[in-house]
Amino acid sequence: MHCRLDELLADRGMTLTDLADRVGVTVVNLSVLKNDRARAVRFSTLTAICDVLGCDVGDLFTVR
Repeated sequence: MHCRLDELLADRGMTLTDLADRVGVTVVNLSVLKNDRARAVRFSTLTAICDVLGCDVGDLFTVR
């Protein structure tokens, strides 16, 4: 699995800090996700990220 968070943030002109503030998680946790090091992610966190970015989970992750 590959997380496309960097691309989605760039497309929307947002920083990781902006997203962390809006989602209510730490920058460190989002960084772990962004760098493909996350072993798990809560559905509530995924939903919040997708709501803020205006995307679907399928836009956030790709399978390599």
